[in-house]
Amino acid sequence: MRKREAGMGGWLLAGILMLTMAGSAAAQQPAPRKPPAAQPAAQPAEQTPPAPSDTPQRTTATYGDWVMQCETDVGSPPQKACQIIQSTQVQGKNQPFSLVIIPHPAKGQPVKLVVQVPVNVSFATNVRLRTDDADPGIAAPFARCLPAGCFAEFDLKDDVLKKFRAATAVVGKLSFADGGGHDLAVPLSLKGFAQAYDALLKE
Repeated sequence: MRKREAGMGGWLLAGILMLTMAGSAAAQQPAPRKPPAAQPAAQPAEQTPPAPSDTPQRTTATYGDWVMQCETDVGSPPQKACQIIQSTQVQGKNQPFSLVIIPHPAKGQPVKLVVQVPVNVSFATNVRLRTDDADPGIAAPFARCLPAGCFAEFDLKDDVLKKFRAATAVVGKLSFADGGGHDLAVPLSLKGFAQAYDALLKE
């Protein structure tokens, strides 16, 4: 899932040019040999400092069932983007079935939560997030589908954030309908959410 390390360029080595002197050919009568000319000393290989890598630096930190990922793009100044993520996986599958992602909130903008699920979904049914069965939760329609999956986006208002923070030992629910109209439910753990979200705000 919404967490990040950089490779360093190799040293560039300059080649060393070795100069040699050829001896003169002998005449019919051997001539006295001259002492060989002094050889120039070999120069040490010239080294250049490693070039700055343009590979983004990635870090991760785990808080309960949430992971914070940060990626820093090398530049002037460096740009850092962080998010907290929770993923669910189907047994026997390598790829996550669903992702719940909260990017670092932009200044003056509402906190966003993005849900990603497989492409086989019904647009007639909203995606819903609940902390428990008694919670009406929050709902949002699917906004778009890409080859990677279908996405729904929520605004997390203060009352919802407060509820998520308080539900530290609760396993909530992410629900939606597939393309055939069948209801699907995915567990949403809130263990570690408060710590992960606080760490995100500090970035």
